[in-house]
Amino acid sequence: MRKEDCFYLGKVVSKYSFKGEVLVKLDTDEPDIYENMESVLVSLGNNLVPFFIDRCRLHKSNLLRIDFEEVKDEPTADKLIGSELYLPLTMLPPLKGNKFYYHEVIGFTIMDEAHGDIGVIESINDSASQDLFEIKKGEKELLIPVTDDIITKVDRENRTIHVKTPEGLVELYLS
Repeated sequence: MRKEDCFYLGKVVSKYSFKGEVLVKLDTDEPDIYENMESVLVSLGNNLVPFFIDRCRLHKSNLLRIDFEEVKDEPTADKLIGSELYLPLTMLPPLKGNKFYYHEVIGFTIMDEAHGDIGVIESINDSASQDLFEIKKGEKELLIPVTDDIITKVDRENRTIHVKTPEGLVELYLS
């Protein structure tokens, strides 16, 4: 399976026990839906390797304690620390309303309440303190914050996100 067909679930951050259990820091708002997984894909080198799970359960807030079938000692668990975990995109629970996964809105048109079509989402920058839509309109690039205050409607059928941008933001880029 290719990484493009998967979503990032989290990262192995530490060992939990001398029996090879590991703690995974999850990248999700709903950690409880991943509590009873049977397997995950572990990024090792340039490959995604399937690992089967004997038992996994939540540990504190967004940590998942995993006991892999293949990992039963500390040295083997040590090799997994820092590894990223992935699941197939088909395992993502569907979202409704104005909630969306970043990968699903790439290519959506952004319709601003005051300016109409302001471009197409090329990517989403989530590396800054504020997540941003990176929008391309002709030769110009716009950066619009991804917030509930700005997003008024997500129209999956027409591949459009309706927004109400703060006054002056769009003009800053398009003038």
